[in-house]
Amino acid sequence: MPKSLVVVESPAKAKTIKKFLGRDYVVKASMGHIRDLPKNGLAVDIEGDFHPEYTTIRGKGKIIKELQDAAKKVDSIYLAADPDREGEAICWHLSEVLHRTKKPIYRIVFNEITRQAIKEAASQPGQINQNLVDAQQARRVLDRLVGYQISPILWRNVQRGLSAGRVQSVAVRLICEREEAIEAFVPQEYWSVTANLQSREALPFDARLFRIGERKGEESSGYGFHIDEEEAQRITNEAQKHDFIVDNIDRKKRQRRPVPPFITSKLQQEAARKLRFSARKTMMIAQQLYEGLEIGEEGPVGLITYMRTDSTRVANEALTAVRSHIEDAYGQEYLPAQPVRYRAGKAAQDAHEAIRPTSLERPPESIRQHLNPDQLRLYDLIWKRFVASQMKPAVLDVTTVDIVAGPYLFRVTGSILKFPGFMSVYMEGQDEDKSEQDREISLPEMTVGEKLALLTLTPRQHFTQPPPRYTEATLVKELEEKGIGRPSTYATIISTIQDRGYVAQEQRRLTPTEIGTLVNKLLIESFPDILDVQFTAKMETQLDQIEEGNAHWVEVLKEFYGPFGKALEAAPDKIYDTKKSLEEVSDEKCEKCGSSMLIKWGRYGRFLACSAYPECKNTKPFGEKVPDQPTDEVCEQCGSPMVIRTARNGGQFLACSAYPECKNARPISTGVACPREGCDGYIGERRSRRGRVFYGCSNYPDCEFVSWGKPIDKACPQCDSPYLIEKNTKAKGPHLACPNKECQYTELLDS
Repeated sequence: MPKSLVVVESPAKAKTIKKFLGRDYVVKASMGHIRDLPKNGLAVDIEGDFHPEYTTIRGKGKIIKELQDAAKKVDSIYLAADPDREGEAICWHLSEVLHRTKKPIYRIVFNEITRQAIKEAASQPGQINQNLVDAQQARRVLDRLVGYQISPILWRNVQRGLSAGRVQSVAVRLICEREEAIEAFVPQEYWSVTANLQSREALPFDARLFRIGERKGEESSGYGFHIDEEEAQRITNEAQKHDFIVDNIDRKKRQRRPVPPFITSKLQQEAARKLRFSARKTMMIAQQLYEGLEIGEEGPVGLITYMRTDSTRVANEALTAVRSHIEDAYGQEYLPAQPVRYRAGKAAQDAHEAIRPTSLERPPESIRQHLNPDQLRLYDLIWKRFVASQMKPAVLDVTTVDIVAGPYLFRVTGSILKFPGFMSVYMEGQDEDKSEQDREISLPEMTVGEKLALLTLTPRQHFTQPPPRYTEATLVKELEEKGIGRPSTYATIISTIQDRGYVAQEQRRLTPTEIGTLVNKLLIESFPDILDVQFTAKMETQLDQIEEGNAHWVEVLKEFYGPFGKALEAAPDKIYDTKKSLEEVSDEKCEKCGSSMLIKWGRYGRFLACSAYPECKNTKPFGEKVPDQPTDEVCEQCGSPMVIRTARNGGQFLACSAYPECKNARPISTGVACPREGCDGYIGERRSRRGRVFYGCSNYPDCEFVSWGKPIDKACPQCDSPYLIEKNTKAKGPHLACPNKECQYTELLDS
């Protein structure tokens, strides 16, 4: 009979651990949490020190019975959920339902699922850390108090189905504020002058105007000197009359140091940049790598350490192993004299190591056949980042060349890689918003006094750019820097605000939806503390203090609920006043009295109401159907004329005039054929279920091509794209742009 029961969260983790523990242990999975606050009702006794009323999660009763039956047959119980707040809470709930078996219950903790780590954990069992449990319980109760008490107010006063979240709502606020900054941005025109030069027979290079006499340029702009169009043209005309002479060459040797091994937030950012993974997908795959995968004859094994961490610490044994690997694979010249130690962030918890491979004897190529493509790509990223973090810095020769043409000084900076160091293994990705000045170029050999050949001298128009919309990577970075949420919550935050329809992704950029913008405004007015970034960060710090044993969870909740309770009482009136101020006058007139119709928000969404209320009480749905519009097209199914109809969400589509006898319908064509190879469909306008316009293939769902910008039947003159996309931005106004991200072609349109 087995002597011990080990309980983990998932079957995959159970399978891996069972292999290491042997016959004396039975390993079972709880399938995550077994108890939680019920879905219906507040279930928190506010007057009774915020006591939570936990119930068994639906469907978990059978699992609890199986665990209790297994516990009766063993001598002791080991709880082995993940080593964080959530895992500790799972263990606490398990102990609550298993203690009646009167068997001793222990907590075991490990940072990686390997034979050595599991054996060590089992030989040194401990007890449940109540501070961690209290921190998780405080977060859970906080989120319940906010969500279950604000959401009904939104339901009654705005629209059914709306919800608010303590941390998610702050993330939506960041995205809304960025959108407001973009909309308020006024582009400023400026010009630069660029000389394309050549030294002897070498490849040409560009140098930009940097100084006129003593007037120095603005390097931070990325384009050098800021001048207007008239001066740019004058300088171009005058400078080309002079010889372009190398005036000064400044060479400096610089080191570029490696970046630390991954923490959770940096893994999510880098996977988004390099692999195009969402934060949710990154964490899902990392969980698989951590819990264990079948590796041939070796069987199930955990490939990486625990993936929810904000510490860059690395165990001494791992440092020894990676240094040995670097020396063997790359040579002594790539190995620092001592292991590289990285400083932790100011708010970092040092409970876990950085994310790293569990063994340097499993390089990505050696286990390629055992992983699916996404698992391999993420494992490869983690492997290379870890190895590179313990290698010598790269050494570059950075050269700045000043070139004079009469009173005009042109400057160019380039670099030559002298020793690759860590860069031979890994280079950190960059966000898509880096300016042109961040690009490195290689320069030819030149000497002071040398005359260069001027190939072209070009004045160029530029516009200052608005702040970019967040990507998932940059939003994670912003949340981390502002102290909102914790590593384990970023993926959930980002997926939740999209699932709720408050935020949408357009070409990997996060934009607030109409309803997201509305709810954000209402919540800021009614619950300024809840939506305050610094207040939310302070709450995270208090949760950390609970975890460290420096604060009591009930006192933290009392401090929070005092002002929150008062805000709840005043919220309905504030929401009503704010909603009233957001009403818009539509272009429609009331058919009953001739007054203007107002666009209002009700519990079922937007609707039109007569501005003469209460004298006139006429209302109708927003985007109500208008009479059919005839077309020249014919139904391919019955031969009847096709007409343009308007759906309730405002979208238009082609429908057979013989409806309901013939129910044929299709999107209105934009005149652009579907660009997907092998597809014979066309691109038509569609509407999302929330009324947002997008463009998709007429062969959907067989073809899933979509575009948020309207495709135009015009080929890109710079690349092989068969169509362009219509856009309208503050910076450029109406224009066409190439959908190919590698091509920067744009074409201005008349406003």
